[in-house]
Amino acid sequence: MKDKTINKTKIEKLAAVLFALVVWHIVAIVVDNSMLLVTPAAVVKRMFNLLFEKDFLSAVGFSLIRIVAGFFIALATGSVLAVIAGRFRLAEIMFWPFIVAIKSVPVVSFIILCLIWLSSRTLSVFIAFLMVLPIVYTNMLEGIKSTDKKLLEMAQLYNVGWLKKLKYIYLPHLKPYVISACSISIGLSWKAGTAAEVIGIPEGSIGEKLYEAKVYFSSADLLSWTVVIIVVSILFEKLFLYLLKYFFERLESA
Repeated sequence: MKDKTINKTKIEKLAAVLFALVVWHIVAIVVDNSMLLVTPAAVVKRMFNLLFEKDFLSAVGFSLIRIVAGFFIALATGSVLAVIAGRFRLAEIMFWPFIVAIKSVPVVSFIILCLIWLSSRTLSVFIAFLMVLPIVYTNMLEGIKSTDKKLLEMAQLYNVGWLKKLKYIYLPHLKPYVISACSISIGLSWKAGTAAEVIGIPEGSIGEKLYEAKVYFSSADLLSWTVVIIVVSILFEKLFLYLLKYFFERLESA
């Protein structure tokens, strides 16, 4: 029954994608201007050509390394700050204005401001870090605060070590919070990171390719690189979440 439901969901999603492609194709035909909008077939053809260009892999690698680095730094930093805030009420109060500011300030404001401090080649790392940090921090802190107090009291009563408390109480409880935070923030890190590259225009990045597509009014290039970003982002998200869930499964079975 469960397999049938999963298959039905996949079919429905595939049908939705096909419908979107049909609508896109019809709109492109009606517009009839390749500078404004090209057909899905033209994008696929351009993407195929991109794969054989010498700087394709280097551009993808440039952006991938920096955005993923920003994500992992934010994941580690947000987790540590959440643990500190969960342990000390004063720390939570002191962190609050910074987290609220990062959440509220438009990403473009951070990008322009950070261009004064950082080189364009490291800008996407910092912007991805800033966008992911509050999500990880908020989710982790919420998870830590909602940990069963009775379990913690029992562990303290029987002098359970902090490593065992981490393994058997905190980590199993934090699992949905961590997975949710990562699922939300991975896509956001790619959107913010590539936006930073488009504005900073670091040489050899995907952002530079998007900027060039805008300058030359090439909607085929613009949409092709956009699809590349989506595909790479989804692949990284699927791989990372699979490894994360595998880690928790091994932890639970140990």
